[in-house]
Amino acid sequence: MHLSPIRTLGAAVIAISAVLASPVVPALAPPALARPAPDSFADLAEKLLPAVVNISSSQLVTAHGGQGPDMPVFPPGSPFEQFFKDFMERNRPHGGDQQPSPPRRAQSLGSGFIIDPSGIVVTNNHVIDGADEITVILHDNTSLKATLIGRDERSDLAVLQVHADHPLPSVQFGDSDKERVGDWVLAIGNPFGLGGSVTAGIVSARGRNIDQGPYDNFIQTDAPINKGNSGGPLFDMDGDVIGINTAIYSPSGGSIGIGFSIPSNMAKTVVEQLRKYGHARRGWLGVRIQQVTPDIAESLGLKDPSGAMVAGVNNGGPADKAKIQNGDIILKFNDQSVKEMRNLPRIVAETDIGKEVPVVVWRNGKEVMLTATVGEMPEDDTTKVASATPSDKPAPPKPLELSGLGLKLAPITADNRDKYQLGQDQKGVVITDVMPGTPAADKGLKAGDVIVEVQQEEVNSPADVQDRVDSVRKSSRKSVLMLVQTSDGLHWVPLSLAPNPREPG
Repeated sequence: MHLSPIRTLGAAVIAISAVLASPVVPALAPPALARPAPDSFADLAEKLLPAVVNISSSQLVTAHGGQGPDMPVFPPGSPFEQFFKDFMERNRPHGGDQQPSPPRRAQSLGSGFIIDPSGIVVTNNHVIDGADEITVILHDNTSLKATLIGRDERSDLAVLQVHADHPLPSVQFGDSDKERVGDWVLAIGNPFGLGGSVTAGIVSARGRNIDQGPYDNFIQTDAPINKGNSGGPLFDMDGDVIGINTAIYSPSGGSIGIGFSIPSNMAKTVVEQLRKYGHARRGWLGVRIQQVTPDIAESLGLKDPSGAMVAGVNNGGPADKAKIQNGDIILKFNDQSVKEMRNLPRIVAETDIGKEVPVVVWRNGKEVMLTATVGEMPEDDTTKVASATPSDKPAPPKPLELSGLGLKLAPITADNRDKYQLGQDQKGVVITDVMPGTPAADKGLKAGDVIVEVQQEEVNSPADVQDRVDSVRKSSRKSVLMLVQTSDGLHWVPLSLAPNPREPG
């Protein structure tokens, strides 16, 4: 699993002058001090290396006849990928009838680490994904067959079990929240299948989002991480695991000093659940959300564009039971500030299932305090739209042009349901045309989209939309907020307002 060039593997201080006597003498800022690099990492590495393992996974690959054998699919980190590619190209037949090739085993390599002397091993899910045989190779080259306890695709974590006739060396999770940008770290893994290797660097950044999943919160490090390091640990100077090396940014596939690790505070929660339940159990609120833009914030009287805007509520879900409404902006959840949209899924997921938590939302120009009971995230948290069923109805009336916004609107009729493939339960006002170069066109609106609400009030006719827009113009706001149903779901869309062209200038 990797995205190119993202590849999965693996203040100035201002002093305030104090007036003590005349004349005034300005206080000097204390110099910034850096802790010197250790003379050597050898003692620490020697202590940690035995708990880091190589993971070899294999799967049976069946080739198809007629066109020669297919290229096996290797998880990232395999040193065999390029070898097999070259081999297949050299031996691919040209013409003639070919017999099906016999099945064979494809192998890949990664890293992991032991967290319990009984043989509990943590690695990345993509290291063992699809494998039917998993072998853990200890630091002393002992090979042990592993069984899969549980895995989680969303966080890219997996837990394995091996059995030995003696307690195994192990390491423990540390507190990743204590790590600061600039702190020293060690990465240990099995790059390119060469054996245990140690690299050193610093924490380059925190809270990185690399679009790998809904819970991205990676630690970035410049400690060299290469293919095969996937699933290996990132250690602090106390020898605690503060990250799991998962991805690198690299145009070439090799390390350029930009690696990403799953924070231990997130990983250890998932690992505990995998050990206990065999799968991850995450908190669930049951809302669809979108980013709060400056235009949206301005249209709702919110000072700063922060929080997560609710663009849909699952019927019967925790949010629905807590009276969270479409159009609310969630500012705090369980006493944690929601600075931006992508913070909320992670905060909710890490909250204990069944816990009652306070939720602060922005509604009707003020903060409202609610209480929600966190549910368990279902396997499939999606909302389906019913298919359209044509029926015979009178022809729709002439569309209404929304002055200054570039929209033509019509009520939802049987013909429009059929023409734009709208669900039978779809409510609102359908957009029949969008003029180019207008605010609506700039926001990507198109014919067939449906305006469901304007300024958090339902609309059922083009006249309703016009009245709401006129009301917003009179209040001197710069934009009007519309809830729009598109083919991708519900979205809050702010449209810039020009002075009403129907009024004299």
